[in-house]
Amino acid sequence: MTNVKTAIIAGGGIGGLVTALQLHRAGVDVKVFESVSEIRALGVGINLLPHAVRVLTELGLEEKLEETGLPTRELIYVNKFGSRIWQEDRGKHAGYEWSQYSIHRGRLQMLLLDAVKKRLGEEAVRTGHHLGSFEETADGVTARFVDKKTGEPLGEHSADVLIAADGIHSVVRRHFYPDEGLPKYGKRILWRAVTEGEPYLSGRSMIMAGHQNQKFVAYPIGPEEEGRGRSLINWIAELWVDDMPEPADWNKSIDREKFASAFADWDFGWLNVPKLIEGAEAVYEFPMVDRDPLPQWSFGRVTLLGDAAHPMYPIGSNGASQAILDSEALRIAIEEQPDAESALKAYESVRLAPTAQIVRTNRQNGPEVVMQMAEERAPEGFDRIEDVIPREELVAVADRYKQIAGFDKESLNRKAVGVRD
Repeated sequence: MTNVKTAIIAGGGIGGLVTALQLHRAGVDVKVFESVSEIRALGVGINLLPHAVRVLTELGLEEKLEETGLPTRELIYVNKFGSRIWQEDRGKHAGYEWSQYSIHRGRLQMLLLDAVKKRLGEEAVRTGHHLGSFEETADGVTARFVDKKTGEPLGEHSADVLIAADGIHSVVRRHFYPDEGLPKYGKRILWRAVTEGEPYLSGRSMIMAGHQNQKFVAYPIGPEEEGRGRSLINWIAELWVDDMPEPADWNKSIDREKFASAFADWDFGWLNVPKLIEGAEAVYEFPMVDRDPLPQWSFGRVTLLGDAAHPMYPIGSNGASQAILDSEALRIAIEEQPDAESALKAYESVRLAPTAQIVRTNRQNGPEVVMQMAEERAPEGFDRIEDVIPREELVAVADRYKQIAGFDKESLNRKAVGVRD
């Protein structure tokens, strides 16, 4: 058992909160410091893949996930005319021991926040505390916090380790890599929103339509709406755009006319894209960005986690899931290693290379590359996908990504024995 007894986590997002639950499970006294003054259920939808759901299940959160999200029935890729390229069952429907959940990001964050406060105490999470600076001392780490709006000092706190879960603009990452600059822009803009509408296909279908330069993603995320015979549909419209918006403009509400005309004729019969776009109350704009993989995350008693360590394109439904896997690896390392420095290095050794491979694979469209293959080989559409892309080629793409991202069914299901025990 390591000598890590206390930890500071910078960042109260999904990665930070799950890490707090993991370290508490290991007997570590944890404090989470979040920049915003109030954590609220903001954002739109995300997906939790079976490997991440396994981790959350081990933390006793499966029942809450079932109440808050929807188990995804299947994933379907179609071309810009709505013709099916590839379809596969997901989660338990595909034979996994765990579901895949489509869930509202903000509701998931509040679910995790509630669990942290119940298990660690109300004082375990301190909002309005932005990490200003930190330094390693002889026997720990001292972090200094400020009010992000005013710059007013809010005191300092010390612990055995500092875990930076402070996102793509991480203060800690910038400390160790001061010349890195802005995130890498992928020449695409994402417009995201939710719209209540009629259920489509199975009612729990995740669809991706188009190709790499023009894409539309949709999946339902609302158990309450489903109970009323309706569907709360999370959607993402994506287009190639040469110039990246200024960072201050990220995650801002915009006029849908900025992009809606590009999808004006995308009515597939079973899904009316223009109607979904029109029905949203607010639409938010994000650039598709990531950062280059790093050679090192852990420096003495300080380490990076989640988007601070490995921000990746939102391809393959994998970003939040990888942060959750980070949290488990960190907890195991702390339980198994004799001291803080070796624990953080052991965590890094398990997670750095796999996440770097995912970052690079997502830059090549990950499993969504089948949509680009269909566009390049049959830009005017097709009658039979088998005439355009052999099934063996489609299967190979899907299987390879599951291997890279760590959720191939056979390997993952072997871990179910540990859950049952």
